[in-house]
Amino acid sequence: MMQIPARPFDFPLARDRVALVIIDMQRDFIELGGFGASLGNDVRPLQAIVPTVARLLAGFRTAGLPIFHTREAHRPDLADCPPAKRLRGAPALRIGDAGPMGRVLIAGEPGCEIIPELTLLPAETVIDKPGKGAFYATDFGDELAARGITQLVCAGVTTEVCVQTTMREANDRGFECLLATDATESYFPTFKVAAIEMIVAQGGIVGWATDTDTILGAING
Repeated sequence: MMQIPARPFDFPLARDRVALVIIDMQRDFIELGGFGASLGNDVRPLQAIVPTVARLLAGFRTAGLPIFHTREAHRPDLADCPPAKRLRGAPALRIGDAGPMGRVLIAGEPGCEIIPELTLLPAETVIDKPGKGAFYATDFGDELAARGITQLVCAGVTTEVCVQTTMREANDRGFECLLATDATESYFPTFKVAAIEMIVAQGGIVGWATDTDTILGAING
């Protein structure tokens, strides 16, 4: 077992049981004209991490390790999107509304797709999720169990919402999670910082955190 330098202490990498999960790197969150921008957010910080996420993805591909991508994706009839989620604030667009890239966060619409820079390969698995976490109302847990995965390297957006929620869900299910700190981002820089501190607090109550170069050095070293 290899030890990866991380916070709050070294991560005990089990190379034969680790997978990468890239969370919600979708056009609706990353690109101008998408849902994130319609909420008044500056998408440039999210766009800035794309090369790092792509490098992390390429490293896992080179290592031949399992890779998962998640998409926040709802049914066209919105049966899986309760009012408690959809009717928040006064955005220019709500989930299911028609936008520049099709209906917002609806499965099969252009805006719901992973950005072109991170296009999936046939061997990679996509998990469509109706909630913030990757485990809620999905078969993600079953997919991981079928592959004998017990550790997750996590990346994507946003740090404090879907990434942290997925890590918390994973921790509750017995998975060890390592966050790639430079391959995740928030529309709000202070939220990213706070989320990382929450994850590593109290001896890693949710998980570990380190940078992409350190992770790639371990899996491809």
